[in-house]
Amino acid sequence: MTFTVKEIADVIGGIVDGNPDAVITKFSKIEEGEEGGLSFLSNVKYTPHIYTTKATAVLVSTDFVPTNPVHATLIRIEEPYVAFAKLMAFYNQKKNKTGISKHAAIAENTVWGKDIYIGDFVSIAEDVVLGDNVKIYPHCYIGEGVRIGNNTVLNPGVKIHHGCVIGNDCTIHAGAIIGADGFGFAPQKDNQYLKIPQLGNVVIEDNVDIGAQTCIDRSTLGSTIIRKGVKLCNFIQIAHNCEIGENTVMAAQCGVSGSTKIGKNCVFGGQVGVNWHLTVGNNVQVGAQSAISNNVKENATLLGTPAFKASDCIKSYAIFKFLPRYVARIEELETKLKELEKSKE
Repeated sequence: MTFTVKEIADVIGGIVDGNPDAVITKFSKIEEGEEGGLSFLSNVKYTPHIYTTKATAVLVSTDFVPTNPVHATLIRIEEPYVAFAKLMAFYNQKKNKTGISKHAAIAENTVWGKDIYIGDFVSIAEDVVLGDNVKIYPHCYIGEGVRIGNNTVLNPGVKIHHGCVIGNDCTIHAGAIIGADGFGFAPQKDNQYLKIPQLGNVVIEDNVDIGAQTCIDRSTLGSTIIRKGVKLCNFIQIAHNCEIGENTVMAAQCGVSGSTKIGKNCVFGGQVGVNWHLTVGNNVQVGAQSAISNNVKENATLLGTPAFKASDCIKSYAIFKFLPRYVARIEELETKLKELEKSKE
């Protein structure tokens, strides 16, 4: 990576405040900036570091006003954090691999586009279609009839079962499993369970990011659907016949039970659990470790187990943590009341 500050500013549409010819060779944190490094400032708590950083250039907001001398060249941009992410993605594209490993097992009728990469020990079954610039890293498995769109990346060990559809510009991280059987079993009179065949698939729309070891189960009938722009962290379970609305974000270890519909633009903290056959509206925010057991209306903010209105939960917790003190006080008052009643006899 070797660019001038001006070249970087031109890529992101920034304005240079300082030396446009300064050379950038790496990315770096603002608090650990190095000569030749490019950093960014978007969180105000890191502002003191801009006056001491050794980074050559720093992305800052257009309205940033320094209160002390700044030695780094500034690149002013409306959203520094977003611009920094775009630059890292641009740099990452320059390193993209292409080619097909001789150790991969690929069915003869596989169809692929240009500039693809297929790594060692990848297994691709019959009737698979891969778009342009698809990257499949070692030890991945692609089942029969799978469709994968342009610019999608499968990191090592990803498994995509038969019939699933992956959109454009998706990233699936190591060990994720897409399209395993949903958890469907019918109870019988002898207390044993009859497995229900899972005949559907998983459909993942464009620009979706799926974390490591996350599992998304195929539907019984129809499709389990992950809408465009969804971001799922690591170790998440999405059960059969679920639908996750566009641009919804879930932190690690969330679990969504079967046939539940999550709206768009929702934010779930880590370890949130959602019961089955529920509907969660758009723009819902749920705090970490909350348990959703009922339908949720749009624009709600929830906390607790079971989850309920966040402001009520906070008030309740403020009381709950002092509960032993309140109990002791009540017992004290009861004792005094009994003494007072005896004194009146």
